[in-house]
Amino acid sequence: MTLSALAINCTLKSSPAPSSCGRLLDEVLAELDTLGVHGELLRAADYNIKPGVTSDEGEGDDWPMIRQKILDADIFILGSPIWLGHPSSICQRVMERLDALLSETDDAGRMLSYGRVAAAAVVGNEDGAHHVMAEVFQGLNDVGFTIPANASTYWVGEAMQGTDYQDLDEPPEMVKQSNQALARNCVYLAKLLKQETYPAQQ
Repeated sequence: MTLSALAINCTLKSSPAPSSCGRLLDEVLAELDTLGVHGELLRAADYNIKPGVTSDEGEGDDWPMIRQKILDADIFILGSPIWLGHPSSICQRVMERLDALLSETDDAGRMLSYGRVAAAAVVGNEDGAHHVMAEVFQGLNDVGFTIPANASTYWVGEAMQGTDYQDLDEPPEMVKQSNQALARNCVYLAKLLKQETYPAQQ
């Protein structure tokens, strides 16, 4: 069974600026690759994602292309840095645009995101990783994604210090283990849902 993954990096920095969130997502995609899952990484700041809650906000809106990539993937990983204890503003923008899925259904009344699993990756130099993951997971579940067990990975540096995840020589062992668990569980659940998805909703 062939699976695919899409990761979106919601750093506030456009390419080619280094990104700790991007590094963590690269590591997650590498773990998925060992399980035979092809993955793609997008940096949201490189695109014009217009404000709004529809799937297409008109001329110049890059969201329709990104939305299609999300729906084409079996596994969706949303990555965000921590800013003031919350997901980045770009992460919030992505979740707001996903809100349109609430009213978009297939012939059986299922949201178009049904049958797809989602995970979260969070980095920062302050407390708040669990809070950010809680916000991301609730939003993703609201719009129809399925969250596997232990589908999150994160790293937070010492409070009020300047070391970023991208500055580490090697990822910490616990982060490696979290990446591996995220990958294994996402692949397991995605295979099950691909074999038999949710029942009709109408």
